[in-house]
Amino acid sequence: MTVEDVADDVVEDVVISGDEVTDTTEVPAPVEDAQIERALEAILMVADEPMSLVTLATAVGAPVKRVRAAIAALVADFDGEGGGVRRGFELREVGGGWRIYVREEFDAVVSGYVLQQNPTKLSQAALETLAVIAYKQPISRGAIASIRAVNVDSVVRTLLGRGLITELFTDSETGAINYGTTDLLLSQLGINSVDELPKISPLLSDGVDGFEGDVR
Repeated sequence: MTVEDVADDVVEDVVISGDEVTDTTEVPAPVEDAQIERALEAILMVADEPMSLVTLATAVGAPVKRVRAAIAALVADFDGEGGGVRRGFELREVGGGWRIYVREEFDAVVSGYVLQQNPTKLSQAALETLAVIAYKQPISRGAIASIRAVNVDSVVRTLLGRGLITELFTDSETGAINYGTTDLLLSQLGINSVDELPKISPLLSDGVDGFEGDVR
């Protein structure tokens, strides 16, 4: 037995053993084994952050080993292996977790559709969040929320949907996704790079330190 197997067994004991639950959080009813793949698919469809195997195992009340096998089956299913239909989306492992993404070859189609369906102006909250990302990129969602002192999940989803920001990379230590602006935003602003963004230091009270020391 490998170290990984031992770790999985320990996690499984915590996840599926009622005797190990010490808090008052309600434990979801276990999903029937035959329905685990579909249950995981449903959860992943609404997840806006990568989901770890442990988190998914807790959600469906199944052993981590079973969830790992189910994830592999979903990846193969979405990829059209075994004579199936290759989907327009894929299940990708990012930053130690799993999340559903649009396949790269359909990015342009989806971006165009979203832009056509959302012609309205950005809200003040969206504009403020976009400004934080533009000046502080790369930046994580948590850091954005800390600067704005509000939850920014829905606003970030809106900006992603509009194609104004993109996911740059996932921090290997924290698993946090870091965001940055796109060429679409530059074209909308009529500039060639973020270096051409207006300097904000003159707008600050002291006019010297800039945005946490980073003056543009």
